[in-house]
Amino acid sequence: MTGMIRYDRKVAIITGAGGGLGRAYALMFASRGAKVVVNDLGSSTRGEGQNSRAADQVVDEIRSAGGTAVANYDSVEDGDKIVQTALDNFGRVDILVNNAGILRDRSFARMSDADWDLVQRVHLRGAFMVTRAAFPIMKQQKYGRIIMTASTSGIFGNFGQANYSAAKLGLMGLSNTVAIEGQKYNIHCNTIAPVSGTRLTEGIIVPELFEKFKPELVAPLVLWLCHEDCEDNGGVYEAAGGWYGKFRWECTQGYACQGSCEDHVSPEAVRDNWEKVTDFTDAVHPESGHENLSLLVGALQEVKEKSDIQSIPTSATTSVSGPLSAVGVTLEPRSFSYGAVDLILYALGVGVSTEDENDLKFIYENSEDFSPLPTFGIVPSQASMMDGRLWSNIPGWSPDLTKLLHGEMYLENHKPLPISATLNTEVKVVDVLDKSSGAVLVIETHTKDESGELVLQSQWSLFVVGEGNFDGPRKSTKVVPLCIAPERKPDATESLKTDIDQAALYRLTGDRNPLHIDPAFAAMGGFNQPILHGLCSFAISARIILKHFCNNDASRLKAIKARFSEPVIPGQTLTVDMWKEGSRVFFNSVVKETGKVCLTGGYVDIVDEDSAPTHLQLASSVVFQEISQRLASAPGMAEKVRAVFLWNINKDKKLVTQWTLDLKNGPGLVYEGAPRNGEKPDVTLTLEDDDMVALVTGKINAQKAFISGKLKVSGNVMLTQKLQPLLKPQAKM
Repeated sequence: MTGMIRYDRKVAIITGAGGGLGRAYALMFASRGAKVVVNDLGSSTRGEGQNSRAADQVVDEIRSAGGTAVANYDSVEDGDKIVQTALDNFGRVDILVNNAGILRDRSFARMSDADWDLVQRVHLRGAFMVTRAAFPIMKQQKYGRIIMTASTSGIFGNFGQANYSAAKLGLMGLSNTVAIEGQKYNIHCNTIAPVSGTRLTEGIIVPELFEKFKPELVAPLVLWLCHEDCEDNGGVYEAAGGWYGKFRWECTQGYACQGSCEDHVSPEAVRDNWEKVTDFTDAVHPESGHENLSLLVGALQEVKEKSDIQSIPTSATTSVSGPLSAVGVTLEPRSFSYGAVDLILYALGVGVSTEDENDLKFIYENSEDFSPLPTFGIVPSQASMMDGRLWSNIPGWSPDLTKLLHGEMYLENHKPLPISATLNTEVKVVDVLDKSSGAVLVIETHTKDESGELVLQSQWSLFVVGEGNFDGPRKSTKVVPLCIAPERKPDATESLKTDIDQAALYRLTGDRNPLHIDPAFAAMGGFNQPILHGLCSFAISARIILKHFCNNDASRLKAIKARFSEPVIPGQTLTVDMWKEGSRVFFNSVVKETGKVCLTGGYVDIVDEDSAPTHLQLASSVVFQEISQRLASAPGMAEKVRAVFLWNINKDKKLVTQWTLDLKNGPGLVYEGAPRNGEKPDVTLTLEDDDMVALVTGKINAQKAFISGKLKVSGNVMLTQKLQPLLKPQAKM
């Protein structure tokens, strides 16, 4: 398709064309050959008064430029008079742009009948009256193009605009029906939701954006939608500053809660299946009411067919068996209580010694700064996972546990562990991978305190030798990724010789697997002698990093991840190589005696000491802690969103910290700092610390904050809509 878009011999009616968007439409249509009816009552932005000057000025501009136009001063409620003006002067109507509008903003509780009625009359009734008058003429001509002007306020709502929002969403419904009824007569009707600098938004949009959001930059979309070559009908489009996008409806696959009983559904059934009802995985996008009805009928038919299958005797049915039957298995939270003795035993089990006076804080309860090691959170997590319930709850699969190995480990601390507590841990198998030589179970745990606040979360990758080749997936988006260490000399290296009885001591912390003490059991697993617990090597490495980069302050170790690549024999020496970049320390641990890497792809995320006091003063830090907790209770969200969000938090217009919400890699992660592993943010949001808090507590509206310049967003702005479950007003704040 080439050549300039023209409207020769076409007649366009533009309502509210005395200024702003309407004026821009009128001028551009006229410049492309259309004859234009410039309608404007000449009232104020609140719909008060009347003046012919606005319409006359636009007509004069068009005529001065060599175009053809006439003025009309009628209210849009007198739509037949406006259309008659076009017929009297030009004999036809080809294009109608319903643009006229007013504002009477007031909070819902204070809105008067007059505020409501006048806005509805101008926007919704006015568009109806003009369109109803023009429709028969377009029908007779077998040609017409109609535009309804909605708003993002109608799509999403906006504080103080109940009247305006309701009218604008009503215009979308009106447009959809006109599009359906006009289709066979070659009458197309589309809806636009423009953002522009006009007299209605003056004082709301900051001056810099006001200039960028020129009405002239919305007009090209309107002209294309009104051209005879444009085949789109019944669409909704947004326009701002030269950017144009199309909205569409989205619906989950849903879930039929009645099962085989078609005449009864209980509220409890809806509650218990709510996650399935609201899951947007594999969402559909119906483009008509008929298509939506077909989807509903199809879903109910599928339920009936499944019910018929379920009525067949059990012997005739098949079910998932083998490793894949573990996916989704969830264990009810298990309680775990600990005190000072448990903390000391764990510290001794991972090599803490009285030989280093700086380690006394981990093994002496009367030490002034006595505290748990940051990896102690593994203990309550493992207690809930390895109590026998997991394997007994997996239907159709009984693996040989003598061939169970620990593949990878991730631990994230959401708050410092107290020196004594009762914690509750939930366990869930989120994926099972087929590695040919074995099956990998990806298991996640969430540990909360007695108040229900998330304390830590972990992810365990368990490898069962000989259980592969079951036609399962080889990769998973739910796995927290490993990191490759920089290709340069380590910033620090330290070695620690383990004790010959290290495994015998560590097993008293709760990991009683005979593989680590019984030679006969180890032999059944293919080892010449008992091996050291991988989690012991994991904790030893963390301790060394804690000493080198955290001044032995356990509260500064935020998260740790590594892969167990080679076994360690008690009595061997671990050498830890460390590289620090920003707030992340990369590490590999090597068995000194053999030169083999036993922990690979490792990293530790730390809170930098210099920045910690500043961050503690930021009110928004509470927001991101809450977001992290909400993310932990929303499994699968990262898989649905697949994006990385970066917040730049300012204080007095100066950047003081950044927060990343990674919903692209693994199960999702919230952390302070820029995106890791060279990942680029899909969306960047910049705002003041106090405004971040006000935003999520509902004290300020996101749309108004964006328009006024308080909130700056770059990247794929539409992705922010997917954050609603994490950012909705936060009750705890």
